[in-house]
Amino acid sequence: MNNHKNIGLLLGTFNPPHIGHTLIANYFYITKNFDEIWFIVSPQNPFKKDINLIDEKIRLEMVSLAIENANYLKASEIEFTLPKPSYTINTLKKLKNDYPKYTFSIIMGSDNAISIEKWKDFQNIIDNYNIYVYPRTGYSIKNILSNKNINIDHSAPIIDISSTWIREQIKNGKDVQFFLRKAVYEFIMENRIYRE
Repeated sequence: MNNHKNIGLLLGTFNPPHIGHTLIANYFYITKNFDEIWFIVSPQNPFKKDINLIDEKIRLEMVSLAIENANYLKASEIEFTLPKPSYTINTLKKLKNDYPKYTFSIIMGSDNAISIEKWKDFQNIIDNYNIYVYPRTGYSIKNILSNKNINIDHSAPIIDISSTWIREQIKNGKDVQFFLRKAVYEFIMENRIYRE
């Protein structure tokens, strides 16, 4: 029995997960022959000292709500057991150990791709994993490191939505219901998240 799966990884804090995240996941699932896309919820990004970062279990719950009814999308808490901050190389090693028959690829925006050389053990990552890059406004793909495993998808939709902007609007009492999946929006409203 062949247990192999081709998995795309979206890594982030998802604070909160918005329609841009789910749209990108859906796009790469459709276009790149992935069996599943996993949302890897990071307890702490080493490049972001975010004082507005809410508890990782709440963010995991919001991701689960954002992707409900899509059986090809998964919410993963694998980084919760790893040392903080969350380094991608450690996550990849853990995934490879736990799922030896799976093939993992990383999906990231050009905003992250242009700084990949600052990542811990980045050469190991780009030599051993496929990386799919989607464009983000203001982050030129010309500045992305050239490597056979870095694949820039010029056809991917450009999403100009950020979690930071959404948090700011919620704090200011604005209606952001169309930027979030309905279940996520209702969860945030019911639990008064990001109001402070």
